[in-house]
Amino acid sequence: MTVVVQGAEDSGMANRSPASLHSFDCSRRAPGAFVNLMMILQMAAEAAPDRVAVGGLCDGLTYKQLYQHAGHAAEWLREDGAGRLVYADEASPALPIGLYACGWAGIPFVPVSYRLADDRLRALVEAQAPAVLLHPPGGGERTAGLTGVDQMGTDAFLRLLDGLSVECREWDPFGESAAILLHTSGTSGTPKVAILRHRHLVSYVLGSVEFMSAEEDEATLVSVPPYHIAGMVAILTATYGGRRLVQLPRFTPEGWVELVRAEKVTHAMVVPTMLARILDVLAADGEGLPNLRHLSYGGGRMPRPVVEAAMRLLPDVDFVNAYGLTETSSTVAVLTAADHRAAFGSPDPEVEARLGSVGRPVPAVEVSIRDPLGEEVPAGVSGEVWVRGDQVAGEYGHASVLNEEGWFATKDAGHLDSEGYLFLEGRVDDVIVRGGENLSPGEIEDVLLEHPGIREAVVCGVRDREWGEVVAAAVVPHEGVTLDEGEVRDWVAGRLRSSRAPAVIDIRPELPYTDTGKVLRRVIKPQLEARHQPG
Repeated sequence: MTVVVQGAEDSGMANRSPASLHSFDCSRRAPGAFVNLMMILQMAAEAAPDRVAVGGLCDGLTYKQLYQHAGHAAEWLREDGAGRLVYADEASPALPIGLYACGWAGIPFVPVSYRLADDRLRALVEAQAPAVLLHPPGGGERTAGLTGVDQMGTDAFLRLLDGLSVECREWDPFGESAAILLHTSGTSGTPKVAILRHRHLVSYVLGSVEFMSAEEDEATLVSVPPYHIAGMVAILTATYGGRRLVQLPRFTPEGWVELVRAEKVTHAMVVPTMLARILDVLAADGEGLPNLRHLSYGGGRMPRPVVEAAMRLLPDVDFVNAYGLTETSSTVAVLTAADHRAAFGSPDPEVEARLGSVGRPVPAVEVSIRDPLGEEVPAGVSGEVWVRGDQVAGEYGHASVLNEEGWFATKDAGHLDSEGYLFLEGRVDDVIVRGGENLSPGEIEDVLLEHPGIREAVVCGVRDREWGEVVAAAVVPHEGVTLDEGEVRDWVAGRLRSSRAPAVIDIRPELPYTDTGKVLRRVIKPQLEARHQPG
């Protein structure tokens, strides 16, 4: 079954045409071209030069200032001869300036994790040479002496821009050059460098946001790290929509809530682990989030009890579930706010189940479910999720992994229901094969998370002499709860078949996550393997 949605009136994801361009500053461009990220910023600077683009409402950078700083930075990068700009710091105004400057200068922007160990960080940065590296203020010793890498603190970079002038130069209008290089999360293997070209990202922006559709009081909070695809596209969509960008450099649930209230944030995006912790803060202080209108979530599996609790606690907020990958320039499927309301408490079991889905494809993206031979399967049958569309890059190190028809195999397992809603079941490699029967870890995790005493859960397959593999689970209880392994096993068996009940249950105080909120199965699985005592 293949699903493609031609319209998206309910999701706010309708395709939009770029507004007409007017002359601004001294830049030149090819007539009609709109395939460079700089065009997004230029249009915003022309349409609303004095609107605040980044930062506080009283002291932030306007779109005109952001445009000028990007031009200054681009000229500086050209003079340096940099082949790439590597960003290894927390979010700051230097982040959007650097991103747009790279589009202007015609070089890739490479955000990397500043949380890496020194040896991994040095190797990753040196692989980008010749490059300029922007590092945390006072943090240059970690990457000192790298061959072909000039480096500067982000604070010094911002001061430098105030003293530069810009020479009028055009940018590449054709969209084929690499715009952003992102390292995939590597939750179950070695990270790869995904190449996102200007045309992929621009296609995503045009299909997601209406130009300058935001009111002047709207602000969007970005709290995911710069090296997360959601952090990158949030800059682009905020600019094109005209919504002020508020940055939270380091996430804590208390800090997130405080900043949303202080900056009167109207839109925000979180990963599942963030939302659960935010709800705890809100439930404790009872003050709510009076200005928040829209909260999207993605980047990992969202437990249904968490989103249901969020909808009860914040009844006036529109919740949206967005599913995407680094290789697809972010979102390819959306469970809209209308979908959430229709599913929440619906008497129709099929509709109610959609609260656990990631929705339907965004406009101009097709989704197909296929078997191991690449053949399409019908609705309701599980397989691998494949996607196709102009925003889908599917390229690593200049080698495309798209098939001849432009399809990208995501390595995510899932199925479509009769109306084209996509349900994810984990990674294809995570599927548990017990005695020849394929078991979905996600299905079992959902049932575990329905247990009133379980806060977090992850399920893996572990080797077994009799069955090949059996189910193993690591669970985290709610504070003050004592779990009984036998009772947890019976809970699963009573709601699913006995073959899906965990043979191994590891009750622990916490689960390991990446800093982008994805559970580290590659860490948990060998630990569960070690606990298994096959009969």
